[in-house]
Amino acid sequence: MTDEAYVDGYTALKIFTKGFTYTYDDIIFHPGHIDFAAHDVSLDTKLTKGITLSVPVVSSPMDTVTGGKMAAAMALQGGMGFIHYNNTVEEQAAAVREAKRHVPFCGSAFEPLVVGKDATLADVEQACEGLGLPAGQYPTVLVTESGDLGSALVGVVTTSDVDLLGAGAESRKVADVMSPASALVTSARAAGEDAARAALESSKKGRVPLVGESGECLGVVERKLLKDQLFRYPAALGKPTVNAKGELCVGCAVGTRENDKVRLAALVAEGLDAVILDSSQGDSVYQVEMIKWIKQNYPDLQVIAGNVVTSRQAERLIGVGADALRVGMGSGSICTTQEVCAVGRGQATAVFHVSRLGAKHGVPVIADGGIQNSGHITKALALGASTVMCGSMFAGTEEAPGHYHIAEDGTRVKLYRGMGSLDAMKKGSSTRYLGESQKIQIAQGVSGTVRDKGSVRNLIPFFAQAVKQGFQDFGAKNVKEAHAMLEDGRMRMETRSGA
Repeated sequence: MTDEAYVDGYTALKIFTKGFTYTYDDIIFHPGHIDFAAHDVSLDTKLTKGITLSVPVVSSPMDTVTGGKMAAAMALQGGMGFIHYNNTVEEQAAAVREAKRHVPFCGSAFEPLVVGKDATLADVEQACEGLGLPAGQYPTVLVTESGDLGSALVGVVTTSDVDLLGAGAESRKVADVMSPASALVTSARAAGEDAARAALESSKKGRVPLVGESGECLGVVERKLLKDQLFRYPAALGKPTVNAKGELCVGCAVGTRENDKVRLAALVAEGLDAVILDSSQGDSVYQVEMIKWIKQNYPDLQVIAGNVVTSRQAERLIGVGADALRVGMGSGSICTTQEVCAVGRGQATAVFHVSRLGAKHGVPVIADGGIQNSGHITKALALGASTVMCGSMFAGTEEAPGHYHIAEDGTRVKLYRGMGSLDAMKKGSSTRYLGESQKIQIAQGVSGTVRDKGSVRNLIPFFAQAVKQGFQDFGAKNVKEAHAMLEDGRMRMETRSGA
C-alpha cells in the first residue's frame, strides 16, 4: 500500500473545482496497475437509458456527416448515427428508411438498385449513370413486382445478362433478359448471416438475394462486398446495434418548433429508435415542453436532450424525462460559439460536472464536440461520459453525405461545415440557434473541406482498440469501472501545459 504522502496527482474533483475551465488537451491521466490484457476491456456502454452500444461512439447530426449511409455504417460497427434535419421531412424520413432496411449482414449491399419488372434497360442504364458507373457496367439489379424492396422478388439482372446484347437493346424490358427468381439461389433473411454466407459459398454465385417469409426481396449479399469487408477492412470490435426487431438502430435530430412535431411523427413511422433535440443551448422552455410532448405521445422513443454544459442546465432536462444528455457548447473544431457569443465551457470540465449529476439520476452523457483523436475519446469516457459524438472525425469518409472533388493540390476532399455556419443556416439550421426569425444571421461556425479518410469501417476499429489500450493503461476493465475510479478518487490526473 502506497504511503498517502507519496500519492501522485489529483482527483478530478480537485482539478475541476478551482475556477478554471479545461479542454481535453489540458488534462493527462496517470497510469494505473495492469493485471489484464487490452482485449479484456469491454466498451459496452449506455447511449441512453434504453439503448446499449458495444462501441461508445456516435456520429453527429450534421449535414456533411450523417445521412442514411453513415447511420447504417455506424450501427454495423457497434455505434450509432444521428441523421441531420437540414432537409425536408421526406428526405430525412427516406434516410431513416434506407438505414433501417439495410440487412446487418457482412457483404449486404446498402441501397441495392431495385427496379420493377416493367422497367426497360434504358431505365437501368440511367440509374447506373446516377451511381457513377460507366456505360454497360451494371451492379446487381434486383427486379421486384413493385420496383421496391419488400416486394416479391421477380429476378436479377447483372452485366453478364446484357453485355452481349446488340443495338437497340435499350428498349427491351428487364423481364426479357433477367435471370428469373426460380433460377436463383436465395437465402432466407430469418436464417441469419451464416446461412447467407454458406449459400454464397456453396453456389459459387456472385450474389445471393435475401428474401422474407413470403418471398419478398429484402436485400442482397454480394461476393465482392463480402470479400472487401472481410479482407479490406479490419474486423469490427463491436457487434451491430440492433433493436428488438433485429433492425439497425437509427437516430435523428429534430428541432423544438411546432412543425418538428410533424417531422417527428414521420420519423417514428419509419421506426426511429432515438431522437436528439438539437440546440446549441438546450436549457430552454422550448426543449422542456418538447420533451414533455414526446414522452406523452411516444413513450417508447428515447429522447436525448441538450446541448448543456452545466449541472444547473442538465437538472431541468433530467426533471422532465430526458433519457440522455448531450454535453458541449462551442467545443467543436468548426464551431465558434464561444468566440462569437462568449458563452460555453471547456469540454473536459463540462463533461465531468454534467456526468456527475447524470450518474446520480441514471442518465447517460454524450460528450459532443472537441474529439480530434482516440485519446480524446478515452479522456471523455474517463471523465464520466458514456459515449462520445464525433463530427470532424467522420467528415470526409466514404459514408458521409456529399461527393468528393479534387482540390487545387490534387487531393480528394469533401465539404465539411458547422451547423452554425452561414452556408448551413441558409438551408435551415438556424433553428438550432433559435435564430430563424432574425433578419441578421450571426454565424457560430465555419465551412471548409476535409481530405478523403476512406471508410468508417477502417476508422472505428482503430479508435476502439486505442481506447481499450488507454483503459488498460489507467487500470479500468470497462466504462463502469472507469466511472467508479473517477468518483472514488483512484483515477489520478494533472493539468499540463500546451507544450
